[in-house]
Amino acid sequence: MNGSLIQLLVLAGIAIFLILKLRSVLGTRDGFEKPPVPLEDVKPRVRRDFEVIEGGPDRDITDHVPEGSDSARALAEMKRAEPSFVVRPFLEGARGAYEMILMAFEKGELDRIRPFLSDDVEASFAEAIAQREAEGLTVEASFVGMKELELQDATFNKDSGFAEISVRFVGEQTYVVRNKAGEIVEGSPREIKKSRDIWTFARQMGSADPNWQLVATGD
Repeated sequence: MNGSLIQLLVLAGIAIFLILKLRSVLGTRDGFEKPPVPLEDVKPRVRRDFEVIEGGPDRDITDHVPEGSDSARALAEMKRAEPSFVVRPFLEGARGAYEMILMAFEKGELDRIRPFLSDDVEASFAEAIAQREAEGLTVEASFVGMKELELQDATFNKDSGFAEISVRFVGEQTYVVRNKAGEIVEGSPREIKKSRDIWTFARQMGSADPNWQLVATGD
């Protein structure tokens, strides 16, 4: 056996050894197999331990009134009648309206708040202001801040689209009443007085006029 044949047999043996070694490491592939998926395309599967519930409660409503209450149903109907209506901004507007209307009334400045009052409330305010003036009394008032604000009640008439929302306010103000001579007959400029009121605002949902009117006052 010449040297060339011996060299060929040695090379063949090495090749067979390498093939067997690779099979033991990689395993065998039978038939057509999909190419391996790149690692960056492999997304881990996340196991859900909860059930997703569609159409949950409207937090804009349930943050202010109990879920399932008459007020909650009324507010939901308002939103259906006017999808742009949101409770939280309404309450923020009511806060500003309370300060503006209260201070205008105390100072007898009815003209600047007339568009925000119903006819009945305007007449009541005008009568009280006229009575003060007839007695020669003047009021000095300053709004200090809002301590509490709470949505008290809500109603909605589907037929007319007329909505009413009652809000409870607890504000703080300084309040002084002086007579014709300028003497203090009530209050003190250094005393902060609490004002507690429940005001009802009304509006026809879906109308072009975005302003709510004060239709009733109480405490």
